[in-house]
Amino acid sequence: MTGLPIRFDRVTRRYGAVVAVDGLSFDVRPGEMFGVIGPDGAGKTTTIRLAGGLLATSGGKVAIFDRDPVAEHRAITAQVGYLSQRFSLYGDLSIDENIAFFAEIHGVREYRAARDRLLEMTQLTRFRDRRADRLSGGMKQKLALACTLVHEPRILLLDEPTTGVDPVSRREFWKLLSEFLSRGLTIVMTTPYLDEAERCNRVALLHEGKLLALDTPAALQSTLAGELIEVVVNVPRPPMDVLAAVPGVVDVQSFGDRAHVRVARGQGVAAVPRIEAALAAASLPIVSARLVAASLEDVFIDLITGTAK
Repeated sequence: MTGLPIRFDRVTRRYGAVVAVDGLSFDVRPGEMFGVIGPDGAGKTTTIRLAGGLLATSGGKVAIFDRDPVAEHRAITAQVGYLSQRFSLYGDLSIDENIAFFAEIHGVREYRAARDRLLEMTQLTRFRDRRADRLSGGMKQKLALACTLVHEPRILLLDEPTTGVDPVSRREFWKLLSEFLSRGLTIVMTTPYLDEAERCNRVALLHEGKLLALDTPAALQSTLAGELIEVVVNVPRPPMDVLAAVPGVVDVQSFGDRAHVRVARGQGVAAVPRIEAALAAASLPIVSARLVAASLEDVFIDLITGTAK
């Protein structure tokens, strides 16, 4: 097959009066990890289903290696592996039997070598006779990945693959993705975790079905104007009003138990003592105030705020 792995050209998808994806355009390059990022309701799952040919567009065009994934679904099935949020394993079947079942669904007869290789990569070989309903959450996710890849697709579509998975299993899952990426697989994944998105080669930031930005994580992080000071105060919530009133502060955003305070570029060092003085005057016990690099979450919030304005 020729052409780009995935191309979206002004794609729109409606559910009745609701526009889930609105004029979305992007390309996915061969061998890259491409992230589709955004909060719940941003259109991530709809985007990944459109790419897999599970949904038809309401407007615009989706192409997989220059083929229509809906009209030519059979032609692209062998090229695409899709791991959904609700990927269903068969609990009464063993690891080996689950992989064999999904291989046969894809018409793969000589699957044993691929199965053994995937079991080795996922460290499931010694559990191969164990029933799927007796696996931990992380092991189930690795088995689901093996089932998705047993027919050796060229594109892997992942819909929030680490949601609900413990931190250790998330780290192991990302190691696997890096290994598959190094072997030439093209990976497109959706995730609400912006720290995970920073591992991608490029990311598309979505909000309410629209594309806010598309670039490498580093390039997007460099677009945030000014400098950031991370402030941690020994109170349940950051004192946003106190921080916003400090001279020179451009913006303040809350991140759980800490706040990111933005000032003009070159003013970060001078702003730290002003912030500390303001907190002391308000009798607020400060834990730390330090300059930090912008994260994708900072960029995303800034873009949404700018859109809202």
